[in-house]
Amino acid sequence: MIKSLTIKTGIAALSLLALPLLAGAASADTLLIERVQQHDTSALPARGQSMAQVEARHGAPAQRLDPRGGQKQQWPTINRWAYPAFTVYFENNRVIDVVVNHASADEIGPKPPVR
Repeated sequence: MIKSLTIKTGIAALSLLALPLLAGAASADTLLIERVQQHDTSALPARGQSMAQVEARHGAPAQRLDPRGGQKQQWPTINRWAYPAFTVYFENNRVIDVVVNHASADEIGPKPPVR
């Protein structure tokens, strides 16, 4: 019983000593996901909006990327519009997803859309 208690106490003490070291290393980096979560999502197109609504609110996209899919009836065609700050994905003229573009040439993380 005493030996078991001593081992548990030793492990707890080592854990407390290691916490500041781990916290210092983790706080030095800002993760890409943290920056995306801090982005103002109210300025982005909402799921379900039509292409016309997105274009009326955000203007013409910087680039309309080639559609993907549609080879079979059960595979819908996905259209992608690239804006400087985000990329909008459409299925059947409706927004299904919006991805914030944060990657730069010197950043490790998601890259801009494939053109």
